[in-house]
Amino acid sequence: MLFSGKKKLLAVLGTMVVSTMLFAGCGSSDNSAASSGSGDKTALEGKVSASGSTALLPMLKPAQEAFEKEHEKVTINIAGGGSFTGMNQVSEGAVDIGNSDVDLPDEYKDKGLVDHKVAVAPFVLITSTDNKVSNLTMQQATDIFTGKITNWKEVGGDDQPITIIHRAKSSGSRAIITATILKGQEFTDNASIQDSNGAVLKGVATTPGSIGYVDGAYADKSVKTFSLDGVAFSAQAVIDGKYPVYGYEHMYTKGEPKGAVKAFIDYVMGDEFQNSQVEKLGFIPVNKMKK
Repeated sequence: MLFSGKKKLLAVLGTMVVSTMLFAGCGSSDNSAASSGSGDKTALEGKVSASGSTALLPMLKPAQEAFEKEHEKVTINIAGGGSFTGMNQVSEGAVDIGNSDVDLPDEYKDKGLVDHKVAVAPFVLITSTDNKVSNLTMQQATDIFTGKITNWKEVGGDDQPITIIHRAKSSGSRAIITATILKGQEFTDNASIQDSNGAVLKGVATTPGSIGYVDGAYADKSVKTFSLDGVAFSAQAVIDGKYPVYGYEHMYTKGEPKGAVKAFIDYVMGDEFQNSQVEKLGFIPVNKMKK
């Protein structure tokens, strides 16, 4: 009888142990599922489409590559086309993100777009390396782009016609130059129009006596960069308010972003990317600008 009772007790204890293990196993499974949800970077998946500013591409392309390595189930497609193209396409729902160099114009303010400022993009005026002129006053730059000055000898250079190479009206880069240098005046129509910052850079580099403008991240040794009113471009000159040709870079979404779209924007705006990569890529972190 005593032995039989002991057997029954062991059977009950065994059942309790098995039940406890099964319960613990269920708990472990639940935690694993929770860790593979939105909080788990490896579980994030989806496709993200963006278009617009070509000025922002030198920053977003490296961000895309790093983000996709971290999130293998996410695919990000980033295209150019110009700032206003980006705003048009995101407002129509054709893309998830519209990249732009300009603040939201009045005609887009009823489209439900949400603004995410991700960086500051400085712009530089560039010329072919054969040009002897290295500094322009803001007034001289204005007069060149509006067609009042047409020969480099008028600003201390050789007797050589000025060839303007720049962007179409859909370009945010053009809008920034219009606002900061032309102060709202119109560009002359006597110019060669290109569809991207890269195309402007190549055109200026291969055309003697030319002038154009690009995002600072594009400028390289193939061209010469002008000082403006005696101030050479540098990130610190922009931060200190001494170099005025720059614009805030925006990633617009239609409504608040979710899922992979939100995660990518958060990555670009996050401290790690902003503090370690943005300036290296030729931009200025938003938090460094003096209010």
